[in-house]
Amino acid sequence: MHTLFFDLQQLRLRRHEKRLTELLQQDEGEKARLEEEAIKRSKAVDGAILGKYSIWRRDENENSDSLVRLIRDQVIMARAYIGVAQARNNQRLLRDLRIRLRDSERVVGDATIDAELPRSAPDKIRAMGQVLAKARQQNYDCNSLVKGLRAMLHGAEDYARSLRKQSAFLSQLAAKTMPKGLHCLSLRLNVQYHVLPPDERQFPNREKLEDDDLYHYALFSDNVLAAAVVVNSTVLHAEEPDKHVFHLVTDRLNFGAMKMWFLDNPPGNATIHVQNIDDFTWLNSSYCPVLRQLESAAMKDYYFKPDQTTSVTSGTSNLKYRNPKYLSMLNHLRFYLPEVFPGLSKILFLDDDIVVQKDLTPLWSVDLHGKVNGAVETCGASFHRFDKYLNFSNPHIARNFDPNACGWAYGMNIFDLEEWKKRDITGIYHKWQTMNKDRTLWKLGTLPPGLITFYNLTYPLDKSWHVLGLGYNPGVEPEDIDAAAVVHYNGNLKPWLEIGLSRFKGYWSRYVKYDHPYLQECNIQ
Repeated sequence: MHTLFFDLQQLRLRRHEKRLTELLQQDEGEKARLEEEAIKRSKAVDGAILGKYSIWRRDENENSDSLVRLIRDQVIMARAYIGVAQARNNQRLLRDLRIRLRDSERVVGDATIDAELPRSAPDKIRAMGQVLAKARQQNYDCNSLVKGLRAMLHGAEDYARSLRKQSAFLSQLAAKTMPKGLHCLSLRLNVQYHVLPPDERQFPNREKLEDDDLYHYALFSDNVLAAAVVVNSTVLHAEEPDKHVFHLVTDRLNFGAMKMWFLDNPPGNATIHVQNIDDFTWLNSSYCPVLRQLESAAMKDYYFKPDQTTSVTSGTSNLKYRNPKYLSMLNHLRFYLPEVFPGLSKILFLDDDIVVQKDLTPLWSVDLHGKVNGAVETCGASFHRFDKYLNFSNPHIARNFDPNACGWAYGMNIFDLEEWKKRDITGIYHKWQTMNKDRTLWKLGTLPPGLITFYNLTYPLDKSWHVLGLGYNPGVEPEDIDAAAVVHYNGNLKPWLEIGLSRFKGYWSRYVKYDHPYLQECNIQ
């Protein structure tokens, strides 16, 4: 077998050399004809030899990038032969290969299609082909070449891994930042709110805020524009907008801006209520484990130690879990719904990175069969099950939960608050959050404790209610999006960020009032 392989390689070499010699002696028209013959003969030999390579190789359909790829292939082969020439101390060949390698790299540059190549490209290809043919003749050693190519492959894989790590790091960094336009918008709205007379700062319909016969929504956000999209899209698709009540909770910095936006842009006949989380005096470290843990020295070091590295070399997971959203009580407020809304029996929780596309009122009629949480499950054959989120090497987790239990999505959840209070859901959350003070049961976030807290207490909704992935998965099918009642931009690629997936931004941006003077002044486009 080895002899046959070597004979086939030698046959291939002789044919290339013969055609190369003839090619260099012919005029341009004859060169083109002979080159095409060389391509056909090369392909015939290549098809019988593993690890095939032809210095004249082109795509059968003459793609627009065939020359670019040919040059890049020649560059790869040249680098491999440089290693062989160095091992054999063939200085003359080494010099020729390096000269041609430098020329080819300059010619191809950042080109992606043939039209971007300079006119000298065919000459450089031909010159490199001559040197590669010489290298084959003088240094043809399968083992040496394979070793060289393998070393290059490992180097390329290491480089690709470093690029992926860098990309993930930059994505995490971008996801943590507040775009300048949104910061500008919040500042302008805050200024406008604080010059309003006190009697003009109140919303109408206050009598509806605890009317249990209406449809109540909970939305916790510090992003004015994102909250506006959630409210606008929900009201637009509601059959009876006057029966919908939106309870927004934000932080002190954005309280005035959030109120001002909805005072200036009321959502039709729907009711708006904006609260400041800092006014919830019961939400303190003596009651809330997360706040208590944030006061510990270990947690302060984890988040705020000055010499913490946030470079690529420190890994992307460190940056991910130091995201400020994990510190925000707006993120953990979802575990305190009965305390925030003591007069309500049911509420629909919405994240601020969703868009509503259908009337959501049927959700209040869903029979949860004694469960507390109605949510769309997210697991497939093995994906998004409990063992993805929880540390099953910990005995507390292993004893109490099934690693194959199906995960579900936060973002659109119907909660039975009466059943919540009967089962002391907040107490269950407190118990597990306290046990996780060293982050040994799960990493930071709200989904893992949510899976634990609502274990066996979650009723699966039909998947058409809630389609996820628009913030990280470009493969979400358009027909699934169009059929969904709610689409969710979970992930780092939020639609209000530059890094957002452009193919999905239209579903979100159609509900943004780009003609608003403040959006135009803040260059939000």
